[in-house]
Formats: sequence, structure tokens, C-alpha cells
Amino acid sequence: MMKEAVASPVATAAMLKQKMNSRFRRNGIVYGLISGITFGLYSTIVAMAMMKDPFLGVLGVFAAPLVASAINDTMAAIWLVIWNVMKGKGKEIGRSLVTIPGLMVALAAVFGGPIANGAYLVGIALAGAAAIPISALCPMFGAIFARMFLKQKIDKRVAVGMLICVVGAALISYVNPEGGAENFTLGIIFALVAAIGWGLEGVFSAFGMSMIDSNIAITIREGVSGIVYIAVLLPLFAATDLFASVLGSVSPMLIIAAAALFTAISFLTWYMANSMVGVAVGMSLNITYVLWGVVFAAIFLGESLTPTVITGAIIITLGALLVSMNPMDLFKKEA
Repeated sequence: MMKEAVASPVATAAMLKQKMNSRFRRNGIVYGLISGITFGLYSTIVAMAMMKDPFLGVLGVFAAPLVASAINDTMAAIWLVIWNVMKGKGKEIGRSLVTIPGLMVALAAVFGGPIANGAYLVGIALAGAAAIPISALCPMFGAIFARMFLKQKIDKRVAVGMLICVVGAALISYVNPEGGAENFTLGIIFALVAAIGWGLEGVFSAFGMSMIDSNIAITIREGVSGIVYIAVLLPLFAATDLFASVLGSVSPMLIIAAAALFTAISFLTWYMANSMVGVAVGMSLNITYVLWGVVFAAIFLGESLTPTVITGAIIITLGALLVSMNPMDLFKKEA
């Protein structure tokens, strides 16, 4: 009788722990999916903003996407600062920025923001929804750069995933959609630049984000990105007048503010997922933005989805999943 009395509470505690772990993992997966959905929404909403005055009729392929991206990242940083202040972490932003890890995050922000995100929006402007899955080659480039700079080995699973990504990218790039954008190929090239930039961001941010609170690191990332856009890229591409015009226009500003909110939510939920189910699974769930972005572009922007774009998007998503993680990890239960 004594043994039964002792064993029963232990067994109950074990069952409760298992249920808590299961719920924790399930919530992490939900957060990861939310991060993918919201980034897909961000892509579509920013494209909608660029269809409004004063973006319409702007000469050159760079000005409109760069201005939209500059405002988006700056406003996302503002949303994130508000979030951190509400959480009582406002003072940590400045303290973290002047540390070595903070500076590494700032360097990563340059690759991930002005270079990658700017190229991403230029790619969407030129090639439409087809640019979205091409940008998801970033895990493949991340693995390559990690091998080059961090001496991390590329195992067979990652190599196969990379090959699958290349096949999907080739499929999308090979056929210019009928009636599609005139500069389709150039748009695909810019989407490829975005993938390279995000791959480099992952390498440089790996060190910094391991030592700084993820919410603070994301805020630094978005803030530095916005500053570099406004101080460097907009003057360089003669886009400061357009920037001022957009700031004074209610409709596009409201749309970009919504896009920036989705950007902030995407980053926050991505890192929440990473902490709950691991970086590999979190990244893999975030990468579903490829499919969400293509779907949202078809629904809200009237983009035509050709069989090659759909098939290529699915292939790249599968390849990116394989690069990011062992698929069997999805079925593992937390101890």
C-alpha cells in the first residue's frame, strides 16, 4: 500500500510533465507557422503599397522598393521598441548595441535589410510572385557560407536539400510566365541576391543572437536596417524626394504600417518558435512564407500562378526544409 501511495503522485507528475511538453511543442509549431504566414502577408501588403501614389509612375526599378523597405523596417523597429518597452526591456536596446554581439547583429542587419530585403522587394516588383520562392534559397546559401566561414560540414541531407532547391529555382527561372513582367529574369536575379544576403545575415547573426535577448536583437536588426536605408541607400539612389512624398501620403503609409506590424510579428513569433521547438524546426516553419506569399499574391494582387511557379515553390520549400532540419525531427517528442 505504501508503494502505491508513493508511485501514484510520481506517475501523475510524469503525465502532467508530458502533457506540458506536448502543449509547449504544439504552441511552438503554431508560432512558427504564424511567422511564415505573417511574412507572406508582409510581402503581399508591401507590394500593394507600391501600387499606390506616389509610388506609381516612379522612374527606375530601385526607388519605390527601397523607399517601401526603408519605411517598413523603420516602422517595424518602432513597433518592436514599443513591445520591448512594454516588457520593461527598453534600456537593454542601447546597452546591447555597443557590445561585440550587438555590433555583429548590426552587421547582420546590413546584409539582411538593405541588401537582402531591398533586393527582395525589387525582385517582387520586377518578377511578381515568382521572386518569393527564389528568395527562400537562403538556407542553402546559409549552409554554404557556414561551410566557408565557420568550417561547418555539409552532410548528405543538406547537400540533397541544396540540390532540390537548385532544381526548384531553375524550374521557376526557366520559363517567363506568359504575359508576365518584362524584366522577369532581372527580378529573379534580385531575388537570388536576397537569398544570398539572408544567408550571410544568418552566419553573422548566429554569434550575436546567441548572447543577446532575441527580442532586443531583432529590434537592433530592424533599427539599424532602417537607418542604413535612410542615411545611405535612399540618397545613393536619389529616392529621398519619393521618401518624403510617401511620408506625407496617408494611404501608402497606413498600408506599410500594417506590413511593418506583420514584419515585427513574424520576427517575434519566429524566435519564440526557435526557443520552443529548436532553430531547425522554427526556421523550417518560417520558410513556409514561400507558399503563403505565392497564395496571398494570387488572392490580393491577382498574380497568375503558372504550373512552373507552383511546382517550383513546392520543390524549393521541400528542399529548404531538408537543408534546415532532419524531417524526422518533426515527429520527435520532447523528453
